[in-house]
Amino acid sequence: MISRMEDKYRKEVVPALMKRFGWKNHMAVPKVKKVIVNIGLGEASQNVKLLDVAAVELGQITGQKAIITRAKKSIANFKIRKGMPIGCCVTLRGPKMYEFLDRFCNVVLPRVRDFKGLSPHSFDGRGNYTLGLKDQLVFPEIDYTRVDKIKGMNITITTSARNDEEGRELLKLLGVPLRG
Repeated sequence: MISRMEDKYRKEVVPALMKRFGWKNHMAVPKVKKVIVNIGLGEASQNVKLLDVAAVELGQITGQKAIITRAKKSIANFKIRKGMPIGCCVTLRGPKMYEFLDRFCNVVLPRVRDFKGLSPHSFDGRGNYTLGLKDQLVFPEIDYTRVDKIKGMNITITTSARNDEEGRELLKLLGVPLRG
């Protein structure tokens, strides 16, 4: 079954981008490759239970089991040793990715307090977009009575666009609310 956003991409976004940039082949049109949702918990070095709760919440939000990320190297100032669990991450591709993006743009972002649109300056130069959320309570899947600690998260939308202009246009046409 095709999600609403994937259907919109195929029927509306591809022809609009081909016309806008003058591409002849629809395979040249950029697409969303993957969405990475990441929660970093530095204080998990003292309390490992925080990480288990964060992984369960991330699984509820994305519909996919989260993996525990570990420290790549030791950092003495933060009391972190190589191999210590410090966060959790989910990589979404295919139908789950489109489903998550659809829910994120149409349900979650309007629930953010004082939301005026996402910053158009958060592109990385290759068409990929990264944003941060301060708390996980904006997701309707999270029961706020069971939340003991507010955790922020990073969401990275990776596209096959060659530059920021193509990536910005792709996300705008998909319905991601960018300012300006």
